[in-house]
Amino acid sequence: MLCAMRTKRPTPLVLLTLLALPAQSFAQDPQRISLWPNGAPGSQARRAEPEQAQDYWVKNIHDPSITVYMPPREKATGAGVVVIPGGGHRLLVYKAEGVEPAQFLNSLGVAAFVLKHRLQREEGSTYTIERDAKADAYRAMRTVRSRAAEFGVDPKQLGVMGFSAGGEVVGLISFGSGAGDQQAPDPIDRINGRPDFAIFIYPGPLAVQATVPATAPPAFLAAASDDPCCSIPTLKILQQYKDAGVPVEAHVFAKGGHGFNMGQRSKLKAVNTWPQRLADWLSDSGLLGK
Repeated sequence: MLCAMRTKRPTPLVLLTLLALPAQSFAQDPQRISLWPNGAPGSQARRAEPEQAQDYWVKNIHDPSITVYMPPREKATGAGVVVIPGGGHRLLVYKAEGVEPAQFLNSLGVAAFVLKHRLQREEGSTYTIERDAKADAYRAMRTVRSRAAEFGVDPKQLGVMGFSAGGEVVGLISFGSGAGDQQAPDPIDRINGRPDFAIFIYPGPLAVQATVPATAPPAFLAAASDDPCCSIPTLKILQQYKDAGVPVEAHVFAKGGHGFNMGQRSKLKAVNTWPQRLADWLSDSGLLGK
């Protein structure tokens, strides 16, 4: 089922070429930034523990961070996106749902900031999604806004993009006020953390909140109809957005299952080229410059 249709056709060859380019084509030595230099609240004692990473995943995260991927200076639009990988809150699918989306956004002139947040469902974890993953995502938004001039990002054009479990975190930070604590000793904590636009890619059920308020950021949604986990949450969020009267665009593909990432590994044409739909939406939303 296709919930939004455009007459503009994708350009698969160009799209796949962009996705295949190595990270250094867009950013030299991506910069890692700890979100709390003195340790995240509740994690100070473990912040020095090394992360565990293998192949496509990262876990054992006790020092939440963002990794900065900057577009070529001559292509930069001033827009930025905090990218939150999925992984069921057990690990982060860091390459396919973090680095590769960042590369794609860079190809459009959009700065990307890939979040590593604390994980509730990892074995032995004492963290929660509502408290810790949400806090890390808000802190990522606030950190980028606090350094917007350094990154060449308009603080009023900073969005968030999440895949699966990462889409759940997007839901947690998109529908509240995001207001900072004006009494906080850390000036970063005084900054508003609410995204200016939200991108949900096959979001999990925790992304569905009680309501979507009229103040919610405009949203882009994508999922496959045969996704046993996340097609229904996608449709629920779409309906809530329509009820709230907030701009939303949704693409629900007939096939594709769960976890199609940026689509380049799929043999299905619609899934293979879905990032072009996102590029069109970003352009139509005025986020890619003139």
